Parts: sequence; C-alpha cells; structure tokens
Amino acid sequence: MNYTYIVECSDGSLYTGWTTDLEKRINAHNTGMGAKYTKSRRPVRLAYSEEYGTRKEAMKRECAIKRMTRQEKLELIKKGNRPG
Repeated sequence: MNYTYIVECSDGSLYTGWTTDLEKRINAHNTGMGAKYTKSRRPVRLAYSEEYGTRKEAMKRECAIKRMTRQEKLELIKKGNRPG
C-alpha cells in the first residue's frame, strides 16, 4: 500500500509526504531521519493520511495537497481526519 500523509510539526506547521510504510515514516520523522524540514520541528504527529494502490497515485495526491493553502489543508484534516 502507498500513503499520502500530513503531519503537524511541533511548531504548528504542516508537512505533506508519501510513503509505503506510514508507521516507519512517522518514526523516521521523529528520530530526525525523515525530511530535512521536519528534522528541526520534532516531534511530529500524524494528522491525516490516505491510502493508494500505486506509488504514482500517492505522489500525485502529495503534489495536489502541497499546492493547497494552509487553510485548505486544515479543512481537509478536519473533514477527513483519517490518521493511520
């Protein structure tokens, strides 16, 4: 399975990514082995996730979410909060 996800960082900012192993990826972010952006903003918490059958679909959705405004992302999280 492939996942697109949003994490909330300790400073309140949002980070969007994709992975094939959601639990492992969140752990990587929280140990400083994830994205450069989240390394200095730990801990992060999973705020939202979606499952996809293919890597291409997950990456396409990641790009779409990254183009959203912060407010749109917060609305997505609120309406469809599906962590893990």
